[in-house]
Amino acid sequence: MAELEGLEFGKSDFVLLDEVTMEQFMENLKLRFEKGRIYTFIGEVVVSVNPYREMDIYGKEVVEAYRGRELYENPPHLFSVADAAYKTMKRRAKDTCIVISGESGAGKTEASKYIMQYIAAITNPSQRAEVESVKNVLLKSNCVLEAFGNAKTNRNNNSSRFGKYMDINFNFNGDPTGGHINNYLLEKSRVVQQQGGERNFHSFYQLLRGGSEEMLQSLFLQRDPSFYIYTREGAGGFFFPQTSSEDRSAHKAVLTALKVIGFRAQEIDSIYMILGAILHLGNLEFATDGESVRVTAPQAVENIAILTSTTAADVSKALLFRTVATGGGEVIDKGHSEQEANYGRDAFSKALYERLFSWIVSRINAVIEVKDYNPVLHGKNTVIGVLDIYGFEIFDNNSFEQFCINYCNEKLHQLFIELILRQEQEEYDREGIPWQHIDYCNNQIIVDLVEQPHRGIISILDEACLGVGKVTDVMCLESMDSKLGQHPHYTSRKLSPTDKSLEFQRHFRIRHYAGDVTYSVEGFLEKNKDPLFQDFKRLMFNSTNPVLSEMWPEGRLDITEVTKRPLTAATLFKNSIVALVDKLACKDPYYVRCIKPNEVKSPMLFDDARCRHQVAYLGLLENVRVRRAGFAYRQPYNRFLQRYKMTCEYTWPNHLMESDREAVEAIVKQHDFHDDVEYGHTKLFVRTPRSLFTLEQERAALIPILVLFLQKVWRGALARMRCRRIRAIYRIMSCFRRYKVKAHFWEVERRLGGVRTMADYGRSVQWPAAPAALAHFHAITQQLYHRWWARQVVKNIPPSDMAEVRAKVAALSALQGERPTWGCGRVWERDYLSHVSDSPQTSAHFVQVSKELKNKDQFSTILFSGFVRKVNRFNKSTDRALFITDKHVYKLEPRKHFRVLKKIPLDNVTGLSVTSGADQMLVLHTSSKDDILVCLQRGELCPNQDRVGEVLGTLSDHFTRSNTGAAVEPGPTQLLSTSCSVTPLWYQCATILPLRSNTCV
Repeated sequence: MAELEGLEFGKSDFVLLDEVTMEQFMENLKLRFEKGRIYTFIGEVVVSVNPYREMDIYGKEVVEAYRGRELYENPPHLFSVADAAYKTMKRRAKDTCIVISGESGAGKTEASKYIMQYIAAITNPSQRAEVESVKNVLLKSNCVLEAFGNAKTNRNNNSSRFGKYMDINFNFNGDPTGGHINNYLLEKSRVVQQQGGERNFHSFYQLLRGGSEEMLQSLFLQRDPSFYIYTREGAGGFFFPQTSSEDRSAHKAVLTALKVIGFRAQEIDSIYMILGAILHLGNLEFATDGESVRVTAPQAVENIAILTSTTAADVSKALLFRTVATGGGEVIDKGHSEQEANYGRDAFSKALYERLFSWIVSRINAVIEVKDYNPVLHGKNTVIGVLDIYGFEIFDNNSFEQFCINYCNEKLHQLFIELILRQEQEEYDREGIPWQHIDYCNNQIIVDLVEQPHRGIISILDEACLGVGKVTDVMCLESMDSKLGQHPHYTSRKLSPTDKSLEFQRHFRIRHYAGDVTYSVEGFLEKNKDPLFQDFKRLMFNSTNPVLSEMWPEGRLDITEVTKRPLTAATLFKNSIVALVDKLACKDPYYVRCIKPNEVKSPMLFDDARCRHQVAYLGLLENVRVRRAGFAYRQPYNRFLQRYKMTCEYTWPNHLMESDREAVEAIVKQHDFHDDVEYGHTKLFVRTPRSLFTLEQERAALIPILVLFLQKVWRGALARMRCRRIRAIYRIMSCFRRYKVKAHFWEVERRLGGVRTMADYGRSVQWPAAPAALAHFHAITQQLYHRWWARQVVKNIPPSDMAEVRAKVAALSALQGERPTWGCGRVWERDYLSHVSDSPQTSAHFVQVSKELKNKDQFSTILFSGFVRKVNRFNKSTDRALFITDKHVYKLEPRKHFRVLKKIPLDNVTGLSVTSGADQMLVLHTSSKDDILVCLQRGELCPNQDRVGEVLGTLSDHFTRSNTGAAVEPGPTQLLSTSCSVTPLWYQCATILPLRSNTCV
């Protein structure tokens, strides 16, 4: 029971209707649709109504709500069926299948996608890469198959024009290991002709509207679909106002999906080359020139030859001639008439697209097939099948394709009825319950009308196709009239002269389970024979494109070889459907029956007559009656007892009987409906819903009372436990706080007790973490220690080293950690040009020059000197020397005896820029905007010295002291006193002290 929905949403299971009538069924279906409940159960069958809008009922939260739950524990949903099929497959190691049926536009394709997404979401919890890869390919294959197999029809914007059955293989853990896709009867006639208001396959429009300019140029295509005969009908206008952007985004999604699946770049290019070739074929026109036929646009033939990797001569010959072998083995070329050339062109286009689609499916299968499977090593391989096949179709003009599609639906409907009855029978036999036979609509007579050997419509079509001489569609219709004239489900105008809705020598009508369908016999024989001249097959096989050649293996046959006559299209389709039904019959089936609420795709309109017709031909009422025939409700004893034990005093809260069955019997006896139930071996069967409603009503009345009682008892217990726990917590917290404070003092004393005698005064000692109550006290204590430590360090520094220490502190403050290496661990010489070790060849001459400049400019201190590489505004670099004093900045020419090239007063320097890397780039900014960009060069003293930090620190310290008016160089005590406000900085700077000092740390 799905009890989570209120009565305002109607009955969540049609089995629970008070009376099984069409009126009550439709009333419940309409109410749920209007309330946004698009899913309803019939036992284990889900009835789905297309909402024609996006609904937020498929997200992760909903997936988790249905994962691992029983079918009726949640409201009806596609996920219920998907999870039930998955649990059956995993628990019982049985193959299952989900059959999605309904007419075109009822939402079958979307339902199959949601089911696939759910199975992907609940599997592979360990996120194994190989399983994730299989899941991605299975999901992405939907995108590719929709693009190449779906089209916009007058009834559905995304109608599947082929049938698809996908087997998903699972290992013993329940993780997908591979799969296989079967496709059925692609509607290839849509490639060359569409009904008014419909489109060709999506792939053509996605290519034209979503392909890049380079792609279209390489395929010789224009972007406008109306330029091509095959896509002109669906190119735009009133019927397709918003498809351009959708086609563009879909094209990108398809390209991504192809790459994810594993298609190589050459294969993807080949796919779109074939699509381009088909579009060019559609625009070919033929003209009669005397007794021969020619192509009016030779350039189009050239384009087709390039796209198919053949020659223009071969393409033209295949289009205009047919190679025929005479009885004596002689081979001649027979020219086509204009009509034959047009027919051959269209047949070739249809065959190209059909072969392309089949190749794409086989390529996907090659990727997802189960590889290296060993039952001994890997356990049993189980399968879930998902069938998404075309729905029943009734068009204004129904042709051979609709005949095959409706025959397929007849077979599937027959399977549905048989399996539903068989499942009921098997369950009753298994539980020892007597079975009551229920009459139902058996459509076997319609299936026999189509497929019966020698007398069925398919057999009559095959005889006509195999006949000698010219057999026309009219002659075939006459043959069907003579052989099937007495059949109750077949008629034509000849058999019913008064029925003016049928035309003489054109129409015949079959009374399907879904309604009467009038078929036009025109083109039946041609479509059944599905002829294609051998010249096209040989042309494609001989293509230099390996993908194309692979699609046409029969092209290798020589024209003189005698081959067996191929099976007709109808027979091939019949054989594939019979095989499909056999495959489904050996699996545990789950059903999704889709209903189309209206013909205008409105999310608000519920067309009662339209839905009533679908309910009738889907056999949903019969399904409800079969489900209710014997017993409307069945449940294992333990689950029934768990749900209703509170309604009986002998079973609440726990029974003391020998078995659950005896406890269930006590509940039934107390409520006095023992005449309305049967006891199976493991389940209780309830005959009518009214008995169940009685139990539900009593349970619903008792639940609030029980809940209040349990809440009262549990709240009291929780309050007492919470009180005891809080008291214990406060006592523990009080003791623990006192202990943590004491333990912190003990630990600080232990770690820092001997710092006075340590070489680094305790700098290497790690402070213990302070408890929250001592956070402020701990910070003050650390600050006091840092000041003491700085005092100990600074008082040992010689006065001669104070200038360097001060400069390094200034550099550290300015860089703020932005530059990882800046020369803090070495001695700063400053005047490198005068240093003999660093500049052995030029130091003596520079000393003389510096003395001359000192006498001339009266500077007192050299702040820095060194070789640099100067870069000007034109990005030219030259070797120079940089000489910085307390008065000026000099740019010198080292190759000309250090001649002064430029002199800037030091007061004009406004800033200094460096990078955060290891380079030696330096920019001196001046107030006159005449900046100096140089790269410091390392001398011979140490080739790997970083001197940027030295220049930065020296200038920063100089300007700081100049601005504060410091006339006298402070000693250690003065430095300490001026640095007390930044003692943490001093504490971090042990490594900046000069290496030549033996007294410092």
